[in-house]
Amino acid sequence: GLVPFVTLFHWDLPQALQDEYEGFLSPNIINDFQDYAELCFKEFGDRVNHWITLNEPHSYSMGTEPYMASHNQLLAHAAAVKIYRTNYQASQNGSIGITLNCHWFLPFSNDTLDHQAAQRALDFMFGWFMQPMTTGEYPLSMVSFVGNRLPKFTREQSKILTGSFDFIGVNYYTSNYAANIPHSNNDTSKSTYFKDTHVNLTTERNGIPIGPRAASPWLFVYPRGIQELLLYTKTKYNNPLIY
Repeated sequence: GLVPFVTLFHWDLPQALQDEYEGFLSPNIINDFQDYAELCFKEFGDRVNHWITLNEPHSYSMGTEPYMASHNQLLAHAAAVKIYRTNYQASQNGSIGITLNCHWFLPFSNDTLDHQAAQRALDFMFGWFMQPMTTGEYPLSMVSFVGNRLPKFTREQSKILTGSFDFIGVNYYTSNYAANIPHSNNDTSKSTYFKDTHVNLTTERNGIPIGPRAASPWLFVYPRGIQELLLYTKTKYNNPLIY
């Protein structure tokens, strides 16, 4: 028969929590999410053995103040995992993880700066969540490029984040070329997540697309990308169980 993998949060924030404290922009969400997760574990744990805390937090965090929203998502995830492992995992014989989305990024050229840009694009899209869950800290490239706008974890928060998954769900859609964007001291426009990366993403090089275009304009078929992403995850993040 079918084995259910139940996702606790797929961007369906209750309007009441948005109205009360702006949802994931507030640390108040952490305890509320933990309570909600525990209710699900208690009520459905006899039939569900695989739990996913969040689906694609990267996509959810791309609006206002993305770093604060993702910070609180990570802490809410860790709180849910902790309560599951403490009170339910042994008796229900289950597992808990998170689903992340990521493209694969190829350097636009052989220039060292473009190779660094491709790595930085991975850090900002995938490492943003994987690094805290494996080391308790954000990627160094994010710390360097975002500065004091990137929230910091306390020692206790880092501790509960590290290792806070039994498996990782990986959603791969497409791949991009990544080219470095030099720093400019004359740029006075507002900082955004995409500007912070200092990466220009494109789907073609020298007029040649990275692969056949799919039905959506941002999707290009590049099968090798998922292989590269899985191998990268295996090497970079200690060979996690991946679905």
